[in-house]
Amino acid sequence: MSYVPERKIVVITRSTRADELVKKFNNMAQAAFYVEKMGGDIKEYVEEDRIYKESVFASINHLKNLARVQLIDREYAPNFMFSEDDIVVVIGQDGLVANTLKYLNGQPLIAINPDPARYDGVLLPFRCADVPVVVREVLGNRRQKKEISMAIAELNDGQSLLAVNDFFIGRQTHVSARYKIKINGQEENQSSSGIIVSTGLGSTGWLKSVIAGASRIAGVITGKIINSSITFPEWDSEFLYYSVREPFHSNTTGAGIVFGTITNSPLLVISQMPEGGVIFSDGIEHDFLRFNSGIEAKISVASKKGYLVV
Repeated sequence: MSYVPERKIVVITRSTRADELVKKFNNMAQAAFYVEKMGGDIKEYVEEDRIYKESVFASINHLKNLARVQLIDREYAPNFMFSEDDIVVVIGQDGLVANTLKYLNGQPLIAINPDPARYDGVLLPFRCADVPVVVREVLGNRRQKKEISMAIAELNDGQSLLAVNDFFIGRQTHVSARYKIKINGQEENQSSSGIIVSTGLGSTGWLKSVIAGASRIAGVITGKIINSSITFPEWDSEFLYYSVREPFHSNTTGAGIVFGTITNSPLLVISQMPEGGVIFSDGIEHDFLRFNSGIEAKISVASKKGYLVV
C-alpha cells in the first residue's frame, strides 16, 4: 500500500526513568552521582533509555513512509483530540496501552514492545520490525482487532471516570476507608484498605495479587494448600470483579460483602469519609475523583470499548 496522506498515525510515547532523573537533577551527571551514591547503577537507566528511544526513532521512520505521523507524550493523551480515522501506535509498556485505550473512541491501537528483554508485554504483541506490515494491514482493513471491555465509575455529582484495568476506591493515605457498600440487594457499612474493581483485562494484575495473598494467608492459618478456583475473565467479558482489601469487623462495620462479580446490577459505594476519599483508575493516582462524605459511586461495565490490534 502506498502513502496515505488523509490518514494520521498518532504515536504515544512516555518518559523513561532516565528522563525522570534528568528532570529531577537537571542533568545526567548529577543524576548518576545520586544513583551511584545510593548504591544503584546508572548504566541500567542509560541502557534502558537508549533502547527505548532507538525503538521510537525506528518506528517513526517506518511509519512516516505510510501516512502522516504525530508524536505525543503520554501526559497529553487525556486532552488530545483524536480524529475518527486515526491509527494509534503505543510504544510500550503495558500500562501505557491501558491508559491510552480509555481516551480513544473506536480507533485501532497497535502496541509495540520496545524492549522484549525487559518487558513481558502481555498487551504488546508487536515489535518494532513488525510496524510496516501491521500498519499496512490496518490501513487496508485486513487486521483483526480484539475488543476490550472497560469499567465506569459514575458519581452522583455528575463526574465519571473510565478504567481499562481497575479502579481503586478508598483513601489517599494508608488509613482506613469508611463507606457503605451495596450490591444485589445487600448492603453493609465497612472499614477497609479500599476496594479494587477489575476488568477482564486487569484481572491478572492487581486482582490476581490480592487473591494470591489471601489464598496464601488462608493456607498458613488452616495448614492446608489453598488453590484459587477463580476463572479470570476474557478481555471482552461483560462483568467485573470487586474485592475489598483487609475489611475490619467491628460493632459498626462488617466483612460480609468482600468479593464478587458486577454484572447487571452495579456496585454502589457511598462515602463516609469527611476528606481524603478518592477513586482513581489504572494506577494513575494523580488523576482521581474526590470521594468524600455524601458522594455515591456507581460502578458498572462501560458501554465504551477499546480495540487492540492483534
